[in-house]
Amino acid sequence: MKNDYKDIKFQKLLNKLQQESWQLELLISGFAIFGLISSLEPIIKGLNESIILGSYNKHLFRLSLISCYVLIINLIIHVFLRGVWIGAIGLRYVSGDIDYDSLKYSKRFTNYLKNKVGSFDRYISTLENYCSVMFAITFLFLFYIISIFMILAVIILIAGSFFIESGWFSEAIGFMLLGIFAIFFLFLSLFVFIDFITQGGLKKKEWTSFLYFPLYKIFSIITLSFLYRPLVYNFLDNKFGKRLILILVPIYAFAFYISTIDNVRSNYLTKSIYSSATFSKTNNYLNSLEKNHFINTASIQSKVITDSYIKLFIPFRKKIEDNIIDQNEHLKPLEDLTGFNSNFFNKKEERDTKKDSLQHLYLKAFAKLYTIKIDNIHLNPNYIIAEINKQLGFETVISLKNIHEGQHLLKIDYSHFKRKGFFSNDKKTILNDTFVEIPFWYYKQ
Repeated sequence: MKNDYKDIKFQKLLNKLQQESWQLELLISGFAIFGLISSLEPIIKGLNESIILGSYNKHLFRLSLISCYVLIINLIIHVFLRGVWIGAIGLRYVSGDIDYDSLKYSKRFTNYLKNKVGSFDRYISTLENYCSVMFAITFLFLFYIISIFMILAVIILIAGSFFIESGWFSEAIGFMLLGIFAIFFLFLSLFVFIDFITQGGLKKKEWTSFLYFPLYKIFSIITLSFLYRPLVYNFLDNKFGKRLILILVPIYAFAFYISTIDNVRSNYLTKSIYSSATFSKTNNYLNSLEKNHFINTASIQSKVITDSYIKLFIPFRKKIEDNIIDQNEHLKPLEDLTGFNSNFFNKKEERDTKKDSLQHLYLKAFAKLYTIKIDNIHLNPNYIIAEINKQLGFETVISLKNIHEGQHLLKIDYSHFKRKGFFSNDKKTILNDTFVEIPFWYYKQ
């Protein structure tokens, strides 16, 4: 049966649902909070893995993580306000409205409280408004985050699929065109943002609305705002909803700023992103690898080694294979099988058989990318393909037979590792900086 939104029966149904919606709100909020908190762990794990692999999926995981935090915070606030609202209704059932005369305060305080605090029913009504608007605004903010992501996704897709990887232009021209496009696109996005923060300021005057209208229609598709536009305009035509949005935006900005504050306890003892000769990072040691974290650069079995060997693991990255193929044209595959593939037509065993013949050449080429040293002793290890904590990479075992006991430094330098130059046709820019340094202590068992 199709509902006519102008029909009286349908209007009565909406009014009834409107009064009883708080039960559904609490039910949905409870399940949503539980589901969102449960999803944080796999999202963080996927984000860490995609960062290690250098995958574009990291942007999708970041969006998902931010969205989860926004939803969790808003829904917790909503549940808290609903709890206060239910408590206020229960108290009203017991004691009714506030009787200021029974308090026997002075006339000054009695008049002040009647004006400022007012009726208890008004307090309940205000709580009801905040709860209802907070529940709706939770999903509106989620849509706003998706819109920002869509704008950034357009630039990333243009950069990845047209300018950089298509080969239609030289690298310098490609980056120049990409820069022009990004600046122009962000300039247009600025007008959309101005209209957003002014709550439709560009739509109010005839000449600005005439110029802004085509841009508005284009960005409606790019940002998917046509899906949630009724929610936006329902907020904007209500002073209470508009005021709540203006209050929440600076609160979120302040909360984000608070999250960036760190307590610096020493001018010399500071944390670092990577392990070095003076700082040890936990994800460079397999026995101290944190949950849902992956090996970033390289890892050995322990900070204190009692074995007669070091087990070294370097995780696979897409740029590693790009460099191997760039330097060894004979290893370039006839068909690129990376990405998502189905085994329905091509059996996995057949594909693996074809790879085995070139795999040992691939590993030898990988060994030439890095220079491995313990202190000042150069090493030439051989690698095999391994998987640690579901992370694919390269593994080798280094003998400590000629290494004395005490503190040492495992240093991995770029040897023949190459990358594309940013504004040069020469795609063989050699990096001579250090890849990673891992301090360790060696004592015989």
